[in-house]
Amino acid sequence: SKMFALIKREIQDHLVYFIAALASSVVLVALLSTAAFHFERPVWDLFTGLTIPLIVILVMGFSAMGVTQMYLDRNRRISAFLSTLPVTRGRILTAKIVTGVLAILIVLLPVTIAAVALRRLLLPSIPVFANLITDFVTTTFLMLFACYCLGLLTGWTTSKIAPTFGALGLNLILFSLIVVKGFGLEIKILLVLVIGACLIRTWHKFVS
Repeated sequence: SKMFALIKREIQDHLVYFIAALASSVVLVALLSTAAFHFERPVWDLFTGLTIPLIVILVMGFSAMGVTQMYLDRNRRISAFLSTLPVTRGRILTAKIVTGVLAILIVLLPVTIAAVALRRLLLPSIPVFANLITDFVTTTFLMLFACYCLGLLTGWTTSKIAPTFGALGLNLILFSLIVVKGFGLEIKILLVLVIGACLIRTWHKFVS
């Protein structure tokens, strides 16, 4: 179908981000597995010390992916060319967003599966950890998607450097809010509002 072809094109054009997402997922699963089977303080300190910087890198990486998608589209006039074919600009943007979501899932799905499996193996009698895993995964997905959407919004300019640093600044603010607020309902609502506002604005700018 046309949508599948558009998504495939986006993946091929931004393959480096998918490779980086897969590598990040492997590292996170390895760190999580090591920490789960070794309860010593130094191991957990190492887990925390490596995981937090990696999440920050993911935040910046997905924002950069959104910026790159829109920047290259504008400067290479890809959408202008594709629009001459029987494909709407709405579908083109939808394909970009689906591609971004797929990249995020490549990071989170293996980590989620590993976390659930480890909890059932090591802590089957403590159901509260299931809720913690759900809150962490949901909030992390919303955070990464929000950062990606900010990248899409700020990437539709003639300059690549300015929107990249602008988006990174906003992303770090979002990340710091999560560090302060935790993974509760308030931060989820905030992230959903950010995502909604960015997508609406991006859709308006891109389609028009």
